[in-house]
Amino acid sequence: MFAWPVRVYYEDTDFGGVVYYANYLRYFERARTEWLRSLGVDHQRLAREDGLQFVVRRAEIDFLRGARLDDELSVTVECTERKRTYLWLRQRALRGAEPMAAARVQAACVRREDFRPAPIPAALAARLGG
Repeated sequence: MFAWPVRVYYEDTDFGGVVYYANYLRYFERARTEWLRSLGVDHQRLAREDGLQFVVRRAEIDFLRGARLDDELSVTVECTERKRTYLWLRQRALRGAEPMAAARVQAACVRREDFRPAPIPAALAARLGG
């Protein structure tokens, strides 16, 4: 399982000093990007040379507890299922061992020119797990 550290900044919080719910989507996006980077995916090269990109097709999120200003979170990514053109990922934002938010995300590989589904390149698929 991949983990990416995130600190909660003032700009991430609402009037009550709790992480604004939509910011968990940003945390999850950063972690997915860094997870793919750790697997050797260069998004610019994938787009330029293969004409492909990953997009979020579906996200189901449970908000469990309120992370607060200055909290250090660990945002995780785990591939739970890999298909020809998409992945199902499990993501969590944790403060220590305590879950703040959890998500199930479907990330699809698409052609940049028309956003139609495209097969995940074989070399990458082999590294993704699931």
